[in-house]
Amino acid sequence: MSIIGVGIDVAEIDRFRASLERTPGLAQRLFLEQELHLPSGERRGIASLAVRFAAKEAVAKALGAPAGMHWTDAEVYVEDSGRPRLRVKGTVAARAAELGVMSWHVSLSHDAGVASAVVIAEG
Repeated sequence: MSIIGVGIDVAEIDRFRASLERTPGLAQRLFLEQELHLPSGERRGIASLAVRFAAKEAVAKALGAPAGMHWTDAEVYVEDSGRPRLRVKGTVAARAAELGVMSWHVSLSHDAGVASAVVIAEG
C-alpha cells in the first residue's frame, strides 16, 4: 500500500460555533444526523462538531480538494474502542475510487479552543 494523499485541517472552536449560530441550517448541510448526536441521542458538543468539520476538510485536502464534493458524503464516526473512523459515499467515494484509495486513517484532537484533524488516504 502507498499513501495517496494526506490532509490536515484546524478549526477554531468559537469561530465554528459563531458560524453555526449565524447560518441557519449549516449544521444539517455539513453533518449527517448521526454525526450531530451522541449514541445516547444527546446533541454532540461544539468541540466534537468542530473536529468533525476539520476532518471533512482534511478528507477534501487528501483527495486534492476537487470541486463538487458533498460534505455529507464523508461521515466521521467512532468505533466502540474509541478509534475515529471515516465512512465515504457518493461524491467522496467516487473521487477516492478515481485515485485508488483503499483505506483511510483519521486522527482527531481538540484542545485550547482549536479542533484539528489529520486524514491519510491509502491505496
